[in-house]
Amino acid sequence: MRKLILMLGVLFMACNSSSNFLVIGHRGAMGYETENTIASIEKAIELGVSMIEIDVLRIKSGELMVFHDKRVDRLTNGAGEIEDYYMSDVLALNLVGGHKIPTLQQVLKAVDGRVKINIELKGKRTASKVDQIIRVYERREGYPLSNYMISSFDWEELDAFRALNQEVDVAVLTDADPLQAIPKAQELNAVAVNPDYKNINAEIVKQIHDAGFKVYTYTVNEEADIVSVKEMGVDGIFCDYPDRAL
Repeated sequence: MRKLILMLGVLFMACNSSSNFLVIGHRGAMGYETENTIASIEKAIELGVSMIEIDVLRIKSGELMVFHDKRVDRLTNGAGEIEDYYMSDVLALNLVGGHKIPTLQQVLKAVDGRVKINIELKGKRTASKVDQIIRVYERREGYPLSNYMISSFDWEELDAFRALNQEVDVAVLTDADPLQAIPKAQELNAVAVNPDYKNINAEIVKQIHDAGFKVYTYTVNEEADIVSVKEMGVDGIFCDYPDRAL
């Protein structure tokens, strides 16, 4: 009986740990559909993620487009920097797979509160517009601010967002030593430090946890790496193939 109780306890802990592990669909489910498109986001939701990650850039006419690259060349039939485009020009672009570049509002409408959204601020002057849009959708559609996590490698843009909004979760992205992001996370009252998985080990994860922050690491696609970072104790991962970690 004692052994049975112990075995059930271990099983419960394993299940509980797994249920608390956050799998974030990177740019939707970009391993299966063109990144940052409605189709990619729908695929991630279909696969069962609890959160999707998208990127936003502000174009010349002021709209926030859900797009990762500074230039449109890699993924569209156009050329040049997307921040130099007007909305009419963006509408004329075709993405790989025949998709269109969505606005942030189109993504929020498509998600319709089904999962949480990590909005990464990719360009300058994105913070104020993101704050404005998510507040409008809170009032108009009832999408709570708790549905979002805002992150960026551009810490000045995170400063700008936090100055406007103290309610929404913020995460500090870093491609350098993750421990160097802790002071900025403390300054921003952030919830997490989001490092490159190649820059972490169990001790680094522990130090970030000890400082009071979660660790969501990117971009972990291979099953062996998924197992490895779980063993390090991370709280979640960004993944192009979310079903591999679910």
